Amino acid sequence: MTTIAREDNNNQAQIAVGVDTHRDTHTAAVIDSTGRMLGSAQFSADPAGYRSLLEWAVTFGVLLIAAIEGTGAYGAGLARYLISEGVDLVEIDRPDRRIRRLAGKSDPIDAEAAARTGLARARTGTPKDRTGKVEALRNLRVARRSAIDQRADCVRRIKTLLITAPDELRERLRHLTNHNLLQACAHLRPDLARAGEPIHATKIALRALGRRYAALSDEIDELEGVIAPLVASINPTLLTLSGVGPDVAGQLLVTAGENTHRLHSEAAFAMLCGVAPIPASSGRTHRHRLNRGGDRQANAALYRIVICRLRWDSRTLAYVARRTQEGLSKKEIIRCLKRLIAREIYYVITTRHP
Repeated sequence: MTTIAREDNNNQAQIAVGVDTHRDTHTAAVIDSTGRMLGSAQFSADPAGYRSLLEWAVTFGVLLIAAIEGTGAYGAGLARYLISEGVDLVEIDRPDRRIRRLAGKSDPIDAEAAARTGLARARTGTPKDRTGKVEALRNLRVARRSAIDQRADCVRRIKTLLITAPDELRERLRHLTNHNLLQACAHLRPDLARAGEPIHATKIALRALGRRYAALSDEIDELEGVIAPLVASINPTLLTLSGVGPDVAGQLLVTAGENTHRLHSEAAFAMLCGVAPIPASSGRTHRHRLNRGGDRQANAALYRIVICRLRWDSRTLAYVARRTQEGLSKKEIIRCLKRLIAREIYYVITTRHP
């Protein structure tokens, strides 16, 4: 721990604290309102450490703001504690690479940089509230996404095994559709005592993968049965929009967060979803480029809405016809539609529902 002389108790300084978070420890640094470094210390990443960090910080003066890097990861617990204590909290981006190369890299240096960024309110945002239904929805979606990925991996591995399987087994299974192939693999009857022979070992492996696929499908169905009513309870109006189902709605709710007031405008939500065009003008050239930032899962959710509306929604079809006559390509029209849909979604998400 490093400190300098504190202000007189009758004339307390106004301070900002920055925190560099890690799995087991958090490093905090305190600066005053003039940017003077007052001290730094390391605390354990547990409730006792959170209390000690806050008690240590306020000994330097009146706490104006706390700035944390990684409120959605290692800093989630600390963020919840500080919010419960009424601390004004902001989330900051990672330090600029150029500045980091010049200043060096250590936990106290990163914590001090976080404090200065928070005090200046440069590249900061309001952390997501992780104490409500949207956080519960995010956890369920993590498990569902993992099960879907593993289920798809089972199909890929089954088809890979069939490429090198003995001819008799390969000819029997190679022409089946995916559904029938998975059913056939799950009901294979290999001789476990002859596992040293390639054909029986292949059957054992295929049966294991087929049964794993079926188990994962049951798991996904169970999770979807919980997720759908939870999404409806959070924002029932969102599910009434054209092209929006429980999966798409769930992703957009998770992206926005529980405390949707942190999205100060529909343009900010579009930027968060990666559908806001980025200015790329110079001199006499005035143009915009594709936004490759933002939450790519939310971007994909908006794309799925566009694809559905391109087939079924009369307003979208009329818009496409008009924009096509203006000379836009299909890709450009889809980008425009994603931006327009993001605006529509924003007003539905930010409307409070009883």
